[in-house]
Amino acid sequence: MPIPPRIPPVPQHSSKSYAMELLQRWIIDGTLGDGERISDAVIAEALGISRTPVREALLILETQGFVEMRRGRDTRVRAVQARDLYQLYPPLAALQRAAVRLALPRMTSRILDELREINGRFAESLKEHDVFKAMEHDEEFHDLIVETAENHYITAFVGTLQLHIRRLKYRFFTHALPGDASVLEHEELIRAFETKDLDRLGTVMEANWLRPMYELAQALDIDDIASSETAGPLL
Repeated sequence: MPIPPRIPPVPQHSSKSYAMELLQRWIIDGTLGDGERISDAVIAEALGISRTPVREALLILETQGFVEMRRGRDTRVRAVQARDLYQLYPPLAALQRAAVRLALPRMTSRILDELREINGRFAESLKEHDVFKAMEHDEEFHDLIVETAENHYITAFVGTLQLHIRRLKYRFFTHALPGDASVLEHEELIRAFETKDLDRLGTVMEANWLRPMYELAQALDIDDIASSETAGPLL
């Protein structure tokens, strides 16, 4: 299995978290490809830690859907397909819609200013055709709203879905930048927070996630196998 030549030293937090974060990153960016066999012994030696935290990390990654562990046999990276976008975007859109509902009474002028700054950086990345920076700032914008919602369960589920979507983007969509529509939708979300328009917040947030799903599906010529599941409001 491929191991990057330069691995950062183990930080102060747990070896399990360290192993999980590195493996997660390698799976997302394609260092470990679909079906790649993962050896806990090789990983442990490369990271300079024991095999136990690596095995614990792999159990978490299996729960998150990144690896498949076949008891008594081996552990391999779960394959990802472009059609997985139909399994990822609709539930994420629903969670993000729930997040704006909870974030609205907690929204402050300071947070709105932060959202404007992040969206400005997002727009600048699009102008510079920097795909990865644009992805980063888009996630940063939505993460701040989820953080403001102060709901542990939404944060956890959104985080996992975001990781899978990031993997999809690395694998299939790195050639495609989000359009200006995303910047405009972010601006509209900020205005809806300012005017406390809950209905508008939900509608725009849902569109901000489902529109890219359909655009990406069209670009990749994927049939809408989930049209009945994704039609209409999710919450």
